Amino acid sequence: MCGIIGVLGNHAAAPLMVEALRRLEYRGYDSAGIATIHEGTLDRRRAVGKLGELADLLVVNPIAGRSGIGHTRWATHGAPTIENAHPHSYGPVAVVHNGIIENFRELRLELEAKGHSFVTETDTETVAVLCAQYCADGLAPVEAAVATLKRLHGAFALCFLFEGEDDLIVAARRGSPLAIGHGDGEMFVGSDALALAPFTRRVTYLDDGDHVVLTRAGAEIFDATGAKTIRKTKTVALDNMIADKGEHRHFMSKEVHEQPDVLSYALQHYCSADRDRVQGASDVVDFTQTDRLVMVACGTAYYACQVAKYWFEQIADIIVETDIASEFRYRNPPLRQSDMMLFVSQSGETADTLAALEYSKGKAGSITSVVNAMESSIARASDAALPIHAGVEVGVASTKAFTCQLTVLLSLAIQAGRQRGHISAADEAQLVGRMFELPRLMNEAIAAEPQIATIAQWLSGARDILFLGRGLMFPMALEGALKLKEISYIHAEGYASGELKHGPIALIDENVPVIVFAPRDALFEKLVSNMQEVMARGGRVLLVTDAEGAEIARHGTAEVLVMPTVDPRLAPMVYAIPAQLIAYHTAVTKGTDVDQPRNLAKSVTVE
Repeated sequence: MCGIIGVLGNHAAAPLMVEALRRLEYRGYDSAGIATIHEGTLDRRRAVGKLGELADLLVVNPIAGRSGIGHTRWATHGAPTIENAHPHSYGPVAVVHNGIIENFRELRLELEAKGHSFVTETDTETVAVLCAQYCADGLAPVEAAVATLKRLHGAFALCFLFEGEDDLIVAARRGSPLAIGHGDGEMFVGSDALALAPFTRRVTYLDDGDHVVLTRAGAEIFDATGAKTIRKTKTVALDNMIADKGEHRHFMSKEVHEQPDVLSYALQHYCSADRDRVQGASDVVDFTQTDRLVMVACGTAYYACQVAKYWFEQIADIIVETDIASEFRYRNPPLRQSDMMLFVSQSGETADTLAALEYSKGKAGSITSVVNAMESSIARASDAALPIHAGVEVGVASTKAFTCQLTVLLSLAIQAGRQRGHISAADEAQLVGRMFELPRLMNEAIAAEPQIATIAQWLSGARDILFLGRGLMFPMALEGALKLKEISYIHAEGYASGELKHGPIALIDENVPVIVFAPRDALFEKLVSNMQEVMARGGRVLLVTDAEGAEIARHGTAEVLVMPTVDPRLAPMVYAIPAQLIAYHTAVTKGTDVDQPRNLAKSVTVE
C-alpha cells in the first residue's frame, strides 16, 4: 500500500526512482510520481494508472536532477487523479507520504485561516502546506520539517524535499515502515529494502517515532523524543533483479506454479534431514508453559490461522483462539502470562497486525510471528520470528505465501504436540514424512489446470458463487471465496456446509454455482449430504475431491475436479491449488487485472 523512494545520488535521479518504484508495484497503487531538485529548482511529474504511464510521461517531458523523491499512491483521501497524486508540493516543499494524517482537517482549517488555498482532496497536501508555512515563518528546512512532524496525528511515513536543497531529504516514520540505504557518497530511503536493492545492500531500519536527516555524507537519526540516536546498519540479502514473470502471463500464475518448490524449501528449514522430525523453531518457541494460543492476522493470513487452529487443537491439545487483527485490540481482550500470541503476516508490516502485537506486549507471556520478511516491523517486534521462505510474492492475491504459512504453522503444531507430550515420535515421523510428499501432490493438483480453465468459462458468467467445506475445508472455502472476489470481482462467500440450512440455502438456484471442497475424509459423508441438498434445489455443483470421493459422489454434479489423494490433515495445502487456479482463470476469462486488482494493496500499512 503506497511506496516511497528517496534518492540523494551522483547520477540522474528520475530513472533510479522509476526502477525503485517498479519494485514497489507489488504493494498496489493507482498513480505514481516523482519530484527532483535541479540547479536549486523543484520540479515534479505525476501520472494516473500504472508506472508505465509515468515512464512514458518522462520520455515526453523529462525531469533533471540528482536528488529526488518518488511515490506510488493507493488512494485513501481523494480519488486517483493527477491532482491527488504524490509528490505534493507547496511553495518550496515537496512531500511523499504513506499512511493517514488523522488531524488533517483541523490543520487545513487552520492554514486556510492564514490565507492558504488547497487544490487537492488529500491529507498529504496539508503536510506540504504546513511545512511551507513554517519555512515562511523563518525556520530552516530541517527545523520546518521537525515542527511539522510534531503537529501530525496518525500513522505515516513521510519524506520532505526542499527547493534550493539538493543535498537534503528529511524522512520520518510513525507506524509505516521506512528503510535507509547507504551508498558510496549516496544515500537512499525507501518503504522497504526491496526498493533499495538496485543501489545498496547496507540498510538501516528506522524505529517507530524516528526521523532522519539525510545528506550524501550520511544519516543523522533522531528518536521519538528528538534525541540523536544510532540504529544498527545491516547487510541484507536481497535479489538485485526485479521480479520476473518468466514464461507466465501474470505473477499470480508464476507464484501458483512456484509453490511445490518454495514449499520444499520451507520443509528443508523446518524438518530434519531424516524427514522424521520437526526442527528449527524449538530453540525459540516453547509451548510447554502455554495454556492458550491466540492467533491474530488479516485476510488470507487469518484463514491460515483458522486452518492451523484445527492442527494445534488436534495435534497439540492446546486451546486456540483466532482473531482478526483489526478487531482484536479494540475489544481490549484479556491476556495472561500463560498465553502465547502468534501473529501471521506476509509482509510483516500489516498495520492492524502490528497494532495488535503492540497491544499484546507485556500482557501475554510470549510473542511469536510468522512472516515472509525477517527485517519487517512485526518480526523485529516479536520475541521470536519464523520465516516462511516463500520469496518475494508480487501478486496481490496471496498464493505461495499462504501455503508456506500453512507449512510453518503445521510444523509449529507438531512441535507443540511433541513438547506437550501429545504426539509420539512415530506419529511425528509419519506426519513429517507425508509433509514431504506435498510438493509432488501439489504438482499433480497443478496438472488439472487445463480443466480448471475450461470450468472458469462457466464460472465467469456468474454474479454470485458459494464455496462449501467442513473441518479443515471450511477455512479453505473462505479462502477460495476470498481469492475469487479479490481478482474476478464476482461476489463469493465461503460457508461451513453444515450452516447451509441456517440461511445460505435460500440463495441456491441454477444461477448460483456452488464449489464444494470435499476430500474423502471423516466428514465426507456429511458434506455430501449437504451437497445433495444444494442439487435438490437446482444448484449446480463443482465438486473438488479425490478419486475415491469422485466415484462416490459425482452423480448429479455439474463438474468434478479430481485432486490427488492426500492425508486429510495435509489437504489444505493441496486444495489451495484449485482454489487459486479457479480464481485465476475466472479472472483471466473476465479480463480483470489479476496481479493488481482494483482497490487492493499487497501490503496494508494503514488501518
